[in-house]
Amino acid sequence: MFTVKVSEAIIAHCINQIEHYNFGQRCTANGNKDQQLTGIIGQTVVMDLFGFNYINGAEGFDDGIDFIFNSKKIDVKTMGRTTDVRLTYTNNFLKLQDYLQTEIYIFCSYNKIKKEVTVCGWIAKEDFVSKRKYFPKGSIRIRSDGTNFPTFSDLYEIDNIDLNPVTSIDDLKNQLNFL
Repeated sequence: MFTVKVSEAIIAHCINQIEHYNFGQRCTANGNKDQQLTGIIGQTVVMDLFGFNYINGAEGFDDGIDFIFNSKKIDVKTMGRTTDVRLTYTNNFLKLQDYLQTEIYIFCSYNKIKKEVTVCGWIAKEDFVSKRKYFPKGSIRIRSDGTNFPTFSDLYEIDNIDLNPVTSIDDLKNQLNFL
């Protein structure tokens, strides 16, 4: 895992995008504005690290493909947190996104207090399908701190430990170059 400080320019850009565009284009479970902002911040940070332009909501729904690198369709999935991420933490993925043509998932966590994005790791879709755990809507999930919540939608989970580990953006790029 590696962590980067989110610039004020990225935060301001993402807030502007959320104010002007609806990033919740699914039939259900679109996330509130705060959840959408978390996702847009994670995606924009990773796109910036790869040398791509910031996200542009005027381009419309991206079909689950945030960007293409080494001819691979990549989707950045980001969870908001108020603590530093740990190897034992879990990443959520809504089942209703499973049909999208993404080939690689990069999982991130956004620490809202420190304004930092941690790139937790990546996984190819076929490996994700074999390693993930399924929880139907309404399942009670228990966090590592003992608190719990019912799932609001059919949900898959994958732990950070099950992702391909990365130590830097160069390490991530190098790994994706060998696919």
